[in-house]
Formats: sequence, structure tokens, C-alpha cells
Amino acid sequence: MFNGIIYNQGQIKSIRRNPKYVAGSLVIEVSSNASFKKSDIGESVSCDGVCLTLIRIKKKSFLFYLSKETLNRSNFKNTKTGKYINIEKSLNHGKKISGHYIQGHVDTTSKVKNIKVIDKSWVISFSLEKKFKNLIVEKGSISINGVSLTVSKVGKNSFESTIIPHTLKLTNLINLKKKDLVNIEFDIFGKYLLNLKK
Repeated sequence: MFNGIIYNQGQIKSIRRNPKYVAGSLVIEVSSNASFKKSDIGESVSCDGVCLTLIRIKKKSFLFYLSKETLNRSNFKNTKTGKYINIEKSLNHGKKISGHYIQGHVDTTSKVKNIKVIDKSWVISFSLEKKFKNLIVEKGSISINGVSLTVSKVGKNSFESTIIPHTLKLTNLINLKKKDLVNIEFDIFGKYLLNLKK
């Protein structure tokens, strides 16, 4: 479980297929100033909002396993070396929650439709498939590339979120351009409530 408050980023150093794992899966190596110790191997880490398993620690980098399902659901299917990703370690008991609960189970990807700069903040419009519209509400929470954000507006086939300068400084959202793909996880409570209505 994560809370979407990002303090660390990482840069993808390598992407490779590993014969030890299922066909179609990948192993990525990420260099980052995030600190991990040997006892963290096997732990879950949010990488751009995707819950990945830490499988190896090197001197200044870390290796993560990406399953075929993860690749199908997330923007990692198009990722390239050199890309910066948001890194968040899983929550510890008693840690302050200042974002919202995020599982790292990405629901879908969304495309950046437009970016407006207003008073140093970015108002970003993202595409939204019709089948997901009932999972999003104005002023509700949403995870974009693992960052806890608030939905500021919901349109017919899009939604907007405002990114303040502090968040832009600490996350890879500052690198977004029109047509880029981002990872989306809708609010877990909304998903459960919707399921209860069925």
C-alpha cells in the first residue's frame, strides 16, 4: 500500500528479458537515490504507480520484475531506457498518510490531451474511456504515475487535474508532453462501492 506522496525518482538504466521468468515479462534496472537494504528484497515498490517487486540491489541501482499483465495494463509496455519514473516505498505502520490509499494496481493508461500553465501550476487534461467514467468524481482522488492528485474537472471523455509547483518539482509529471501515456489508478473506495451496487 502507498499514499502517492513522492520524494524520489529513478532513471531506467536497462530493460531486458530474463529466461528465468515467464515469457513476455521483463526485468528493469533503475538507478535512484532512494535507499533500499537487502532485507527489502521481495518488497513491493511503487514505480510510476505500478506495484513492482524488488528482486535485486546493486551498488547504485535496483532491479524490478514486470509481469506480462503489468506490461499490458501500464505504460511500461512503451518504456525506454533513460526515462525517469516516480519511486515510492510501501507504507510502514504508523506512517502519516497525506495523500490517499494507493494499491499500485494500475487500472488503465491515459493520454495527455492538453497542458495549460496557470500561475506556475499545470492544469493537465487526460483522456478517459467511457467505461471508466463511473469510477471518477470531481474533487475525488486519483493516482497518476503514482502521484496522489485531485480531480478538478470531469468531461465527457476526459478529466483534468491541477499539478502545483511543489509536486512538479518532486515528480516526473514535469516531463509530461501532449500525447504521453500515464498510469491511472482510480480511488480504491470508489471501486468497492461500485461493486457493491452491482
